[in-house]
Amino acid sequence: MNRRSFIRTASLAAAGHAAGLRPFGMMNAFAQGSSDYKALVCIFLFGGNDANNTIIPFDTADYASYAKIRGPLALAQNTLLPLTPLPNYALNPNLPDIQSLFNNGKAAIVANVGTLVQPLTRAQYLASQSLAPSSLFSHPDQQLQWQNYPQSGATPTGWAGRIADYMTPIYNPNGQVPMVTSCDGDTLFCDGASTSPVAVIPGSVQAGKCSESSSTCQSRQATAQQILTFESGVSLVQADNDITANAYKYDGILATALQSVTLQTKFPNDGALGSQLQQIAQMIKIGPSLGINRQIFFAGVGNFDTHAAQLSVQSSLLAMISPAIGAFYAATQELGVANQVTTFTMSDFNRAYQPNGNNGSDHAWGSNLFVLGGAVKGGKVYGTMPTLALGGPDDSGSNGRWVPTTASVQYAATLASWFGVPAAELANIFPNIGNFPKANLGFVG
Repeated sequence: MNRRSFIRTASLAAAGHAAGLRPFGMMNAFAQGSSDYKALVCIFLFGGNDANNTIIPFDTADYASYAKIRGPLALAQNTLLPLTPLPNYALNPNLPDIQSLFNNGKAAIVANVGTLVQPLTRAQYLASQSLAPSSLFSHPDQQLQWQNYPQSGATPTGWAGRIADYMTPIYNPNGQVPMVTSCDGDTLFCDGASTSPVAVIPGSVQAGKCSESSSTCQSRQATAQQILTFESGVSLVQADNDITANAYKYDGILATALQSVTLQTKFPNDGALGSQLQQIAQMIKIGPSLGINRQIFFAGVGNFDTHAAQLSVQSSLLAMISPAIGAFYAATQELGVANQVTTFTMSDFNRAYQPNGNNGSDHAWGSNLFVLGGAVKGGKVYGTMPTLALGGPDDSGSNGRWVPTTASVQYAATLASWFGVPAAELANIFPNIGNFPKANLGFVG
């Protein structure tokens, strides 16, 4: 068991039912009424969402080509949701809330984004696959590369954590809790060199109290806290004790601050993304009392690994995501911070344009993503949509695995720039950003 796994397992066991939260470094919340407050909210679609059935060609000729190639995966044209500012494209029928945000200029599409070490064409990739990131089409590797930056070896930090390393002393010097919060467990995205996130189980922040009234729970809770006072002399055990002690500390701070939080906005009670985004909105609201001016959140949902029965699986997942995102944007309006909160999607990779034999699709590469919020320059596509042709100019082979024309690091650096990271600091957070012609794609500002 490695150190990260040990700490995760041991601290959760020690905290038991008491702390639906554990820390890993430094986060922030929101300063309602503070014009300088900003938040980034990442929604990670685990498993590799099929972007080809998320944003679909809508004009007659391109839709006919789409329907022919996608075969059993093709969505009926009369069910698609038109994008008014983008008449040649439409959305999956299960995304009405995102359609509304896009048509009203509060959402944008960033096209054909993927992990890259440097700009790459189909011809270059076919001539030398060593120019591409390592372990393409691998779920765990590509998830880590999206959360960090594409390279051949792993690092212990993610880009949100590195942003927090730099920005916490500037924007949150008196923050009572860390700058980065995960509502979906431990993630590399959140870890910095001096930053560890708070990890919250939505709806379970309860000031270190048992979630049951039994004397057994009370006894277990008292024992767990007593253990933390012992000096073991073993570095791993002591590190775990420090983490768990911080968990109780931050749990108490957040539970006290959240006691009086109410929102008029109604979120889907789905136990998944809706619950995570509701918790994030509540934490945004309590920022003023916690000395917070910058905050980064991580939420996650899956499983988009649709090798079989894709139409039904993806439809149900997107039908869950859309109202959750719609409610979250409405909550930012309620809180008066719609222009100060930017939400964005990430995913392992796209899926192949050509279906497999199980009414599903296999792992691919470049994908189309959404960015949402009042500061987004919405109603537009940023970047270049891939040519949807098997073996075409954007295909890395012959099955419709698009070579990205926008790098994930450019996508992330654009968000970081809006968040307040100066241009001169971007290379410290994204070491390969200098390989690309633009560090800021201009979709938010």
